[in-house]
Amino acid sequence: MSTKAYKPRLATKYKSEVVPNLVKKFNYETVMQAPRLEKICVNRGINGAVSDKKTVDIAVEELTTITGQKAVPTMSKKDISNFKLRKGMPIGAKVTLRGEKMYEFLDRLIAVALPRVRDFKGVNDKSFDGRGNYTLGITEQIIFPEIDIDKVSKITGMDITFVTTASSDEEAFELLKEMGMPFKNAKNN
Repeated sequence: MSTKAYKPRLATKYKSEVVPNLVKKFNYETVMQAPRLEKICVNRGINGAVSDKKTVDIAVEELTTITGQKAVPTMSKKDISNFKLRKGMPIGAKVTLRGEKMYEFLDRLIAVALPRVRDFKGVNDKSFDGRGNYTLGITEQIIFPEIDIDKVSKITGMDITFVTTASSDEEAFELLKEMGMPFKNAKNN
């Protein structure tokens, strides 16, 4: 019984369309020089996690539901007396996606979640870090269809970081644009 192995839609698109376009645009000698998406890190800080421990559990549960992979709580690294914070207390949640889950999450983010943002005109094209990585801030977790709006106690945001093998911001921008990321000012150079 031979069943065809499952391949995410964006992974197939990357190999068949994105790589040839990037090789042509940047004059790479081989397809291996073309930048690729290494991982997607989704993290979320929780306001008031010191006073209410349940908020961390809720955040971990929501991130797990959104990404399809178990999220872990993040711990504070030092004591801050003004915030009644002790070293080692849970203050957020994070998850790192690679491989199939990464492509699936990116596909859902581009096709379903981002268009549900109120007054959406595209994502900021200035949020690159100089080393080919891109960070996107989301203000409401309810843009993801996996979240039941009736069960949400508090609307919070999250940061999504796209880590690429690109050596420059221009290469990373082209990679994400080719993958379907809806940038505001998609400059056509």
